[in-house]
Amino acid sequence: MPGSRLVSLIVLAALAGCGDTAKLTVADGIGPSPSLPPPNASLITTVNTAPAVGWPAGLTPIAAPGLRVTALASGLSHPRWLYVLPNGDVLVAETNAPPRPDDARGIKGWFQHRVQAVAGAGEPSADRITLLRIRDGAVETRSVFLDGLHSPFGMALVGRDLYVADTDALLRFPYEPGQTRMGGPGVKVTDLPAGRLNHHWTKNVIASPDGQRLYVTVGSNSNVGENGAAAEEGRAAIWEVNPATGQHRVFASGLRNPVGLAWEPRTSALWTAVNERDEIGSDLVPDYMTAVRDGGFYGWPYSYYGQHVDERAQPPRPDLVARAIAPDYALGAHTASLGLTFSRPGALPPSLSDGAFVGQHGSWNRRPKSGYKVVFVPFRDGQPAGEPIDILAGFLDDREQARGRPVGVALDEAGALLVADDVGNTVWRVTASPRSEASLLPYRMN
Repeated sequence: MPGSRLVSLIVLAALAGCGDTAKLTVADGIGPSPSLPPPNASLITTVNTAPAVGWPAGLTPIAAPGLRVTALASGLSHPRWLYVLPNGDVLVAETNAPPRPDDARGIKGWFQHRVQAVAGAGEPSADRITLLRIRDGAVETRSVFLDGLHSPFGMALVGRDLYVADTDALLRFPYEPGQTRMGGPGVKVTDLPAGRLNHHWTKNVIASPDGQRLYVTVGSNSNVGENGAAAEEGRAAIWEVNPATGQHRVFASGLRNPVGLAWEPRTSALWTAVNERDEIGSDLVPDYMTAVRDGGFYGWPYSYYGQHVDERAQPPRPDLVARAIAPDYALGAHTASLGLTFSRPGALPPSLSDGAFVGQHGSWNRRPKSGYKVVFVPFRDGQPAGEPIDILAGFLDDREQARGRPVGVALDEAGALLVADDVGNTVWRVTASPRSEASLLPYRMN
């Protein structure tokens, strides 16, 4: 075991008894009206990290009854995000955090860096996008599609233009249908907030249905604004970008770390999955998904889940708190809900044809742990309508070490669910099994 990792494990073991233990279940923090107990601020943050160990040979995640899971592609380097091209090719962003020297300043920064290393986020970024060509549900060919990037994440195709969101810029590349390798540098559409302090480095991108606008997620540069207003310029927001000119505006703000983006098929509303703030207890604050309103403000850092004031945000802004929008659906405290895609009829049971799949990367600061699964939230008439269903679990072993951590989710050409597992270095594929789907509704595996 490398020396730095050993030191990290010793430090985390020493801190494991510090902080608090949840008084509520994860389910209490799920749904349109989650339980929100009083904050439990602590001098020492709760630390309950799952060390990354990877998948033993022959093991896979556990699929819900009526479903089966297979490894579509393995041996990848930190696969975090997925995009399916019109011809069925699957793009995989193999990526990790860029160098961020100012993130590790001070005791808190050093500590957070160690937590990330133990959790499997410390390796250098591969900085590439890999193409998987699929035939009959299996990979026919695999190739490096695009490399030399800078912590790439989101991808979106508009006509013959492929947009890639690096950590510091939105880029455009010419694309020809069927090509397996891109050549030449991309054209910068616009700069994105990054720099030496780059707390939430992932940038996602989605195109409007008509292709006239792009929407880009930009996470905050702190937990609750403690690095000052200048560090948060343009952050904690979703941008609307004109791809022709690069001009942009803030479409929605007060979103601590929006990651997943998807268009709800019945209402055509833009939805996002958001990671909420830390350090006020294992039961707060629930991560969530929500439809995003043009010009909407969602509270961060001054309040959470609508108008619940966070006293740590200084100076206070009661004017902003008064207009803070409560999100539509909570996804559990500290679940790190990242991936988001809406379902459609296809290779999955009919009961999963109307709703949203969510990849929950898993907690590092809740006791007991939360997340580490893929869930399905049923929808009706464009809104969440019922309890979530566990689709994939088993990402933690019996010692609560992480075999894998699900991130991006997408549907392939056949309608099967694809899941990027950045600790297991695998893309998983979920389809219906011959077994009855009756036990799917509702279903929780832990």
